[in-house]
Amino acid sequence: MDTKRAFLAVALSLLILLGYQFFFLPSQQQPQVAPSAGDQQTGPVEAGSMQAQPTTAPAMSISTPGAETTTEAIPPQRLGRDIPVETLLYSALISETGGGIKNFLLKDYKETLEDDSAMKELIKTDSFRELPLFFSWGVEPEKAEIPVFQADKTQVTASGTDISLTMQSRLASGLELTRILTFFENDYLIHLTVNVRNTSSEHQLQGAPFLAMTNRPFSKGTTKDRFLFQGPALSNNGILEEIKIDDIEEAKQTRNGSLDWIAYEDTYFMTGIIPTNKQSTVNFSHSGEDTVSTVVSEDVVVLPPQGSKQYSYTLYFGPKKLSTLKETGLGLESIINFGWFDILAKPMLFLLNFFHGFIGNYGWSIILVTIVIKAAFWPISHKGMKSMKVLQRLQPKMAKLREKYANDKETLNKEMIQLYKTYKVNPMGGCMPMVLQIPVFFALYKVLLQTIELRHAPFMLWITDLSAPDRLFIGIDIPMLGGIPVLTLLMGASMFLQQKMTPTAADPTQAKIMMFLPVVFTFMFLNFASGLVLYWFLNNLLSIVQQYVINKSD
Repeated sequence: MDTKRAFLAVALSLLILLGYQFFFLPSQQQPQVAPSAGDQQTGPVEAGSMQAQPTTAPAMSISTPGAETTTEAIPPQRLGRDIPVETLLYSALISETGGGIKNFLLKDYKETLEDDSAMKELIKTDSFRELPLFFSWGVEPEKAEIPVFQADKTQVTASGTDISLTMQSRLASGLELTRILTFFENDYLIHLTVNVRNTSSEHQLQGAPFLAMTNRPFSKGTTKDRFLFQGPALSNNGILEEIKIDDIEEAKQTRNGSLDWIAYEDTYFMTGIIPTNKQSTVNFSHSGEDTVSTVVSEDVVVLPPQGSKQYSYTLYFGPKKLSTLKETGLGLESIINFGWFDILAKPMLFLLNFFHGFIGNYGWSIILVTIVIKAAFWPISHKGMKSMKVLQRLQPKMAKLREKYANDKETLNKEMIQLYKTYKVNPMGGCMPMVLQIPVFFALYKVLLQTIELRHAPFMLWITDLSAPDRLFIGIDIPMLGGIPVLTLLMGASMFLQQKMTPTAADPTQAKIMMFLPVVFTFMFLNFASGLVLYWFLNNLLSIVQQYVINKSD
């Protein structure tokens, strides 16, 4: 009975490890597409609808002589300047053509580990209409005229205090747009205010505001990207929703309600819009292989002659760093989602950063976190190991009972239970430490895989990136690996030694299966983050020491 249970426990542990990505990824909410205006019999006009509201004076919808305008169709003489922006945290280019952000380079992060690597770029499009923060009023962005603004500065340097850039343009329809971007010296937040004015002295204008953000993946696809979420996300009344690209491909996704923020994210970075008017609507659409368009809109309004309307937004373009996001006070930290293990993962991240504050090296911080976790589980592990030792000594007695009561299962179970009671041993005691540590393992796995603190974080010797697989490059390209996974092989060897030292049942078949387990784990860990392998390797070493102490004291 105990042999079967032990085998079952190990098999279940393997299934959990192998099936983690399928079973434990954060659940996705089913998209709830808002009803279209045509489906509603009554109620206010949806944002983007061009139906007229009853007014006391003739209203005129926005005309769009530039509706079919493309980037290439704009005459060179009409193209605006690029206004450079410099802060302590990023460099950006604001285009007068369209008013969007043309480049956004993060100074504290690089594209790769190479010494000559460029700064991390968050903008992956060069179409004026697709540049983040393209604003239109009365007409959806894909059909709107591309305005050419006149900026009040040729460059912006945020130093000491916040600095504003004001840009103004008048459209063919008579609509005047004034954009005010406010930057801060040491902050990833940007404030955007758009003032819309009807310059006509005779006609009313009717329309809704649209703020667009088109994104492509911030980095080229990696093994990690296949398992972690990448795409649009939002917080609706405090509830995080991450929308799968496949859902957007099938149909445009619409969300409304109390929108706290809307963003596009990958593992480490995000671009986000925080609307001042929380009762906004957001539409997600997909085009091309990996392009996602996000459009935030509000209700239709009517501008009387010479009337105006102001719209405000806060923007965040930067890293998904928990402490940085919390400092904004806008609830952006909820985008860091560790799924089911959030309650364990965030304290581990805090502990990791706590140790890093003293040591300055995340590799050694992982080692200290491992020691803390092992110390917390030490009494349980110690008791489990002793139980397995006692069970090993009881194997001859158990074999005799099985032989004696081979045809009487009920009596056999009673005798087995009495044997356990007599020797005060729990047949599942050896499995419980492993079962209890599985949630801790997965929580730390999520932390080491997702937190930007470990991106490009070096440890020592050949381990230069704790978020990447462990490889020692020797000048020869090893098929499917590239380099030698030294730390992973050491982890497998330590697991093999641990198995040799651990008391096992007399069943030779089970013993062979248990000895094969290190090989399975070694292959599983080949593409795991080296930080996670470091944790598992050290945990094995500490378990070996603990088992040695128990074996010597016996």
